[in-house]
Amino acid sequence: MTKTQKIKVSAVSYLNTLPFIYGINNSDVINDIDLSLDIPSDCAIKLKNGEVDLGLVPVAILPELKEYHIISDYCIGADGKVDSVALFSDVPLDEIENVYLDYQSKTSVALVQLLAKKLWKITPKWINATEGFENKITGNTAGVIIGDRTFNLSKTYPYKYDLAEEWFNYTGLPFVFACWVSNKELPETFIKNFNSSLKNGVNNIDKVIFNHNEDNLSKETLHRYLTQNISYLLDDNKRKAIEAFLKSVE
Repeated sequence: MTKTQKIKVSAVSYLNTLPFIYGINNSDVINDIDLSLDIPSDCAIKLKNGEVDLGLVPVAILPELKEYHIISDYCIGADGKVDSVALFSDVPLDEIENVYLDYQSKTSVALVQLLAKKLWKITPKWINATEGFENKITGNTAGVIIGDRTFNLSKTYPYKYDLAEEWFNYTGLPFVFACWVSNKELPETFIKNFNSSLKNGVNNIDKVIFNHNEDNLSKETLHRYLTQNISYLLDDNKRKAIEAFLKSVE
């Protein structure tokens, strides 16, 4: 491919994407793409606006796309507790009056509102958050926080409701936060090579961690997170979960 023919790709900049980035960077596919790392909401905006051809995007964005193709067998999912997507609070669920909704998220925002209505049976006031909202979580005001910022927050707030775990309690299904989606048809050869690069990364998590320096987490904690909390394979059960989630939030 020439430079002008490179496929523009937006990937999430969180730790849970490290295996994907490792696989891409250690594959010839890196020569075929123009890669940017973004927060999930920006990945969604870029794909929706046609600024990129392919993105690791929140599944909640799918109904808003004029055309979409899930092109990979890999995703950011969880078979239970995900640990990095949660509602944090000073008080139990039935005492929550306000909830800040993480501006970096779209799927998690839809998920918490679904859980509040269907599972928890609470009706808080929803507040679209801006940067720094984490400091406003106090008293009867809770907040949804996603990604790397959640690590160690369990020490700050007495109540943490893991959204993937709560979804599992509600449906018995895993949850998919993001998957690889294109807004146009892409060449089959590229899709095959891209999928192989992701597989290589997921199958080499020990190497991923060895080559990554993370000041806030021990390598043991990062290994546990990537191997036990995040479930990368987009299998039939997870595809059913995507359908169930999208149907629930229509």
